[in-house]
Amino acid sequence: MKPLFRSTRIALCAAPAGPSLARRRLLQGAALAAAGLLPPGWSMPPTPSPPRWPVRPVRLLVGFPQGSSPDEIARIIVEPLSVVLGQPVEVENRPGSGGHVAATAVARAEDDHTVGLMPGGHLTVARLMQPELGYDPSTDLQPVSVVATAPLVLCTSPQLEVRGNAVLRAVRTAGMAWQYGSPGAGTPFHLGMEMLKAAAGWQALHVPYPGNPQVINALLQGDVQLALLPPSLTVPHWRAAKLPAVALTSASRSALLPGVPTLAERGVRGFDFEHWYAIAAPRGLAGAHVDRLAQAVGRVLRDTHIQQRLHAQGWQASASTPAALARRIARDVDRLRPVIERQHIRTP
Repeated sequence: MKPLFRSTRIALCAAPAGPSLARRRLLQGAALAAAGLLPPGWSMPPTPSPPRWPVRPVRLLVGFPQGSSPDEIARIIVEPLSVVLGQPVEVENRPGSGGHVAATAVARAEDDHTVGLMPGGHLTVARLMQPELGYDPSTDLQPVSVVATAPLVLCTSPQLEVRGNAVLRAVRTAGMAWQYGSPGAGTPFHLGMEMLKAAAGWQALHVPYPGNPQVINALLQGDVQLALLPPSLTVPHWRAAKLPAVALTSASRSALLPGVPTLAERGVRGFDFEHWYAIAAPRGLAGAHVDRLAQAVGRVLRDTHIQQRLHAQGWQASASTPAALARRIARDVDRLRPVIERQHIRTP
């Protein structure tokens, strides 16, 4: 039998019985490369690629009922995401406990094919407001990608006579005589307003309601003077000139409400806050699979048609890397923790 390489005199020890043929050839090639004895044109065999993922349908858990805003976001992205991943991505609604039933199920999943679409609060401050929560977002979940973001809209009651910059001066002067509505303690609309109060020196009192539609009715009737609202519910009233939109909480203006300035433009410097949804995975999902899913989400969200569909629902497509989402989570925790601790905010 002719030798494998005529030009070499190096002796190779027999490999143990365990490694495969491909593994033995890789070791032999490495030894020859180290000795500088590879023949012309020879190259090292490629490193084995990681296991393919996904290998079966992926479950995307949503902790809210069908027809809700997060459910709509999920259903906009799952079909194109299925195409990119090469496996079906199926929305599974698991409402309950403000979305934490689904988040807990994701945290405990061990099948490598279950992830969740969650509001930012589930990944940031949920444990601070609900210590007995069945999962810890910092240890049981890992970030994959942001999916959708939206500024909140500072709205005032049309019963007020002040508009624009005068609103900011009026609420500061009014002290506790003014009230603001929100859909409950611990929601982004409540936490965002408490952050704004601290930044602007306001003292408006909190009045909780069952949901944002009830908050809007309270504003229209003059029962409360202020509220932070989602663009999806604000735009119809704003376009009909029924609900004044004073400013956006985002760092820059938004195409969702063209012409509405930011709070920074109104004089509240250094303030920005967004409502957002992101995909998270169980801590045990392999990093290569997390990266593949994040890249697939990014590809989907770069599609103009998908961006338009999200825009129509009041959202901006906002993909990210896992590392960028981790930084967003850390930033929100740093900013919201003092508010939660100062106000002793707890959720049921």
